[in-house]
Order: sequence, then structure tokens, then C-alpha cells
Amino acid sequence: MENEFSQQLVKIRRRQNLSQEQLASQLFVSRQSISKWEQGETSPDIGTLVKLANLLQVDLNELVSGDSTGERVRDPEVLRQKTSTENFWEFLSNNWWTVIPILGIVWLMLSSFN
Repeated sequence: MENEFSQQLVKIRRRQNLSQEQLASQLFVSRQSISKWEQGETSPDIGTLVKLANLLQVDLNELVSGDSTGERVRDPEVLRQKTSTENFWEFLSNNWWTVIPILGIVWLMLSSFN
């Protein structure tokens, strides 16, 4: 990932005709930081990555991995893993309407015991 990010940063910065010094001053970091990012020696923290993507007017995915939103291939395995990590509260917020029939069934079961 380091290598992809550094290559993307160089490509996007040059495409927008920005020098390392100009980019650094807009991000409030040193020119040496930009140079180290581009050479893959270090990488910025997540907050700086978001600022960088906004400043360069690119999607964060494009900046980090070179994938623009329209070019991404949807892998069914990745999508299955993503949906399988949904917790109870996310499920409930997406399927709130299921609470009503469940409560009705519980009420009927409880009333049959009396």
C-alpha cells in the first residue's frame, strides 16, 4: 500500500502542477514530509490523508490505492465480509420495521400462557 500511495501522490500532485513546497504549505507540513511520503519512507496519518484528498480534489480511494470510485471491481467475497460484520444495532436501524411483527408474536405467545 505504501508504494501505491506514494506513486499516486506524485502522479496527482504533478497532474495539478503543484510543487512539493506548494503542497506542503497548504497542508501545514514540511516539504521534507511530502518528499518522504512520495518516496514511501513514511506515510501521513489518517487526518492528513483526508485533508490531502480534499486539497487535491480526489477520492480517498484514488489517493491511497489508485482506484477511482467508478473503476472499482466489486468482489462478492469482500461484499459478503462487509455485510457480515453488521452488528445488532446496525441491523435494527436498517430493519426497524421487523420489530413490530416480532413484538406481536411475543405478545401472542405471552397472552396464550395466561
